[in-house]
Amino acid sequence: MKKYISTLLRKLRLLYFGDKIRFYYYQLKNKQNNNDFVKKHPDVKLPPDYLIYESFQMSYQNYYENGYTNANELVQLLKKHTELKNKKILDWGCGPARIIRHLPKIINNNCQFYGTDYNKKSIHWCTNNLPGIHFNHNTLQAQLPYNDNFFDIIYGLSVLTHLSEKMHYEWINELTRILKPGGIILLTTQGKNFTRLLIESELKKYQKGEIVVRGNVKEGHRTFSAFHPTEFMKHLFTNLNIVEHIVRKPTKNWFPQDIWIAKK
Repeated sequence: MKKYISTLLRKLRLLYFGDKIRFYYYQLKNKQNNNDFVKKHPDVKLPPDYLIYESFQMSYQNYYENGYTNANELVQLLKKHTELKNKKILDWGCGPARIIRHLPKIINNNCQFYGTDYNKKSIHWCTNNLPGIHFNHNTLQAQLPYNDNFFDIIYGLSVLTHLSEKMHYEWINELTRILKPGGIILLTTQGKNFTRLLIESELKKYQKGEIVVRGNVKEGHRTFSAFHPTEFMKHLFTNLNIVEHIVRKPTKNWFPQDIWIAKK
């Protein structure tokens, strides 16, 4: 029933309004837990509430502690394919730095860390609160201010999930441009685990290997959603060598995104 209500709100262009109400609900619901987290961790710098909600969940603990856990998991995945030493690493779509804020401590090894995002407020907060990381504000247009073959590693966690089909191809071309030969790119997508969210017409399209995009909201926002069949992703990576595709098993309360790792 939820997916049909969501589809209706999207058609009526009320989904963003509904999502804003949802934010206030969870802000109130988690108020005590969030206050407790601040008391226990007074030195942890936290972004404004809506930036946390927009990028993940309205929970300070999930933002910070789960961010650290996920950053460690990311590092272990990357280590399988490259040595994390003297590398330039880009967090594409870094949001309020849930992942990248932890990487200098986890990796070190003379690596340089960069973050870029279309949300000006997120980049403003990151720049003012997380020294030692290079942050850049970009637009939705696939244009980044980096030279060709600049990065050794690029990762984007749940970024393609909020882009139109056209932007998928344009951004992959741009990320490929700034990635060094032999460099690694890691992206996550809404794959088979998310077909439970699709209505019948969307599911038929997905099963034909076509990307399913839910628009009628601002592209890039959490309410703009894309779903990625394997066939589509393989075509998207035509100019890259796919070295690993990970489909993690869902649990009762956790539906993980697919992980795609490719090399230039």
